[in-house]
Amino acid sequence: MDAVTGAARMSDRAAEAAIGAVVLAAAAAFAVYVAQSSGVVSGRSMTSLSARFPSVEGIAVGTDVRLAGIKVGTVTALDLDPASFEVKAAFTVRDDLELPEDTEVKVGSEGLLGGSFLELTPGRSGFMLQPGDEITDTQGAESILDLLIRYGVVR
Repeated sequence: MDAVTGAARMSDRAAEAAIGAVVLAAAAAFAVYVAQSSGVVSGRSMTSLSARFPSVEGIAVGTDVRLAGIKVGTVTALDLDPASFEVKAAFTVRDDLELPEDTEVKVGSEGLLGGSFLELTPGRSGFMLQPGDEITDTQGAESILDLLIRYGVVR
């Protein structure tokens, strides 16, 4: 191997290493972005709560939990109770929010064709929910067809 060929190979290896480092840095930045925007890593401490619903149509693990239109948490688990046929939804909320024990949680919608989310409406109780508590004042999802039938638009 002559000096020119050896230098060219070393230059190629250095370029490949630099490109590999850039690709790894971009992948790491993308992973951090995805984790933060999905709520996996939010930089905030979260409190776990739960609620039972007759229907959670449109809700899945990862769905937003909102208060006054602002995302304050995420749905972490959904489980069907075989005895009552209710869905138990586990979710997190920011721990800097002190929610009264009479807080209502309902399945909200972003419009006719929009997605669904859990919407919190704080009550007026002087007693606050504690981590792990279950919110009992709930309202499940209603389908568009049921609403149209109820108001006589569709028969």
